[in-house]
Order: sequence, then C-alpha cells, then structure tokens
Amino acid sequence: MHPTPSVTNPNRTKKEFYDDLLDEVKAFVDGQRFWVTNLANVAALIYHGLHSLEEHRNKPVNWAGFYVTDPTNDQKLILGPFQGKVACTEILFGKGVCGAAAVSQETQVVKNVHEFPSHIACDSASNSEIVVPLVLPSGKLIGVIDIDCEELEGFNDDDKVGLEAVAKVIIDSCDWW
Repeated sequence: MHPTPSVTNPNRTKKEFYDDLLDEVKAFVDGQRFWVTNLANVAALIYHGLHSLEEHRNKPVNWAGFYVTDPTNDQKLILGPFQGKVACTEILFGKGVCGAAAVSQETQVVKNVHEFPSHIACDSASNSEIVVPLVLPSGKLIGVIDIDCEELEGFNDDDKVGLEAVAKVIIDSCDWW
C-alpha cells in the first residue's frame, strides 16, 4: 500500500507546505530504494503541491523535476523524472542555472532567469527558477532538483530551506549508481 498525498490547505504558509511535503516525501520513499521511482513520485509531489498553494495561483510553477548526472559523463546533467512541459535533455556543468548549481554544489535561487548568465530557456514562459543540488556525503553530485515559475521572484528562502531538506531525504533514501 502506498501513502496518499495529504489534502492540501491552499492557505498554508510556505514553511507549513514544506513541513508537510517533507513528511509526504519520507512516506513515499519509505521502503523504496530505486532512485527513478523515488524521483518520479517526489517530482509529482512538488509540482502538484506547489500548485495547491494560493501563492502559486498567481505565480504558477510550470516545471518541477530532476536532472541527474550522466553516468557516462560526470560533467553533464541528463533529464530525469519531472512534471510539466517537455524539457532540455542535457545540460553541461556550468551552463544555465542547473549547470551553475552542479558546479557550485550550492542552491541557486534566481528571481529573474533572463538576467542569469547562460540561462537555458527550455520553456520561454519561465521567469524564475530554483535549483537544489543532490550531493552524496562523499561530495559526488548525483543531480539537481529544478523548479521553474512563470512569474518573476517565484521562489524565496522558504523554498530553499524546504527543498534542501527534501534533497537530503532523497539522497539518503536512494541507491545510486
């Protein structure tokens, strides 16, 4: 039996949302170690969860998912499980927001992607973005969580803190190649 996502309250604060999301992610990955399965469910939880928030009714999230480090080239990210429109299939380290997060291994909160050097426009509707690196305890980058929003300033420190906590659960709960 798989857990069912909780009924959402659109008036929750982002902190409350991320507290609930963290509990849901833990429930979904419990007993499941296959990374594809876990990333697919987490992408759906994030995408639909953010859509449920009143704040994102005016700032719609148009993409949420993962890029993973290519097992054949440790300087390239390849498309992983996601929710949203079709996306770029590969991103070189250092290119765009995802590539910057891959190189720095630090979360990137970009209020206006059009002002970000080397931004990759997979969807022209995207105006802001957050990218959280997935880094193993050894320091190896496994991939990134990537979320795009149609509005400027769609993400803030609450998103950063909440998604970094989700990233830790994902790293700890999956068997990676």
